[in-house]
Amino acid sequence: MNNLQAIIFDLDDTLYSERDFVLSGFRAVANWGTANLGISQAQGYETLFDLYQQGIRNNTFNQWLQIHQIPAVSSSEETQSEVVAKLLDIYRQHTPQIDPFAESIELLKILTQSYKIGLVSDGYLEVQQRKWAALGLDHFFDAVVFSDSLGRENWKPSTAPFELVLERLNVAPEFSVYIGDNPRKDFFGARQLGMSTIQIKRIDAEYSHIPAPSLDYCADLTFDSLKDVLGAIAILNE
Repeated sequence: MNNLQAIIFDLDDTLYSERDFVLSGFRAVANWGTANLGISQAQGYETLFDLYQQGIRNNTFNQWLQIHQIPAVSSSEETQSEVVAKLLDIYRQHTPQIDPFAESIELLKILTQSYKIGLVSDGYLEVQQRKWAALGLDHFFDAVVFSDSLGRENWKPSTAPFELVLERLNVAPEFSVYIGDNPRKDFFGARQLGMSTIQIKRIDAEYSHIPAPSLDYCADLTFDSLKDVLGAIAILNE
């Protein structure tokens, strides 16, 4: 009999590419910029894409407005703040154009035959719910926990969302494994409860080059693709 009873996944950059979500949001922002600010869609999107490629992750929309020299926002800090807030709303509220990794679907089809399947994901609740709906993976899962539903203080690395998903799956921590990508938060809470952990470290993922704060934050096993998960599960079941 297998030791593991449940396989629990992170969402962003684990089951799909977070970059795809970001670029989907940028397209929505660029479309709004065309209709309301007179920025051509192609130029607006290209600028956002370039900022992303440069590693800009904060004040992206402020810089975008400055680069395009929008008169209505360049002379008034208050007005610029209002426009940036609107752009953030568009980004967060748009309907994502995203797809799961092909290997995610292939793996889930296999795992559902032998294990209970769960999800624990951080991020603003409505944003994560929109992503989840767009990906169309819900039918594979026995329990889904968006940590924001428990309050911002219970985002990972808190143990709270892991405790909840295990309760819903009716599985003890020692018979479960959590699969994620971000060593700053994905594995600490799970390990505190006694869960096994696997890091998927894709070369082009957002957190692939981020070191863990300490050994307590490291995963038990690390692979560069979900294709290796079946072999990892075999190792953990030994």
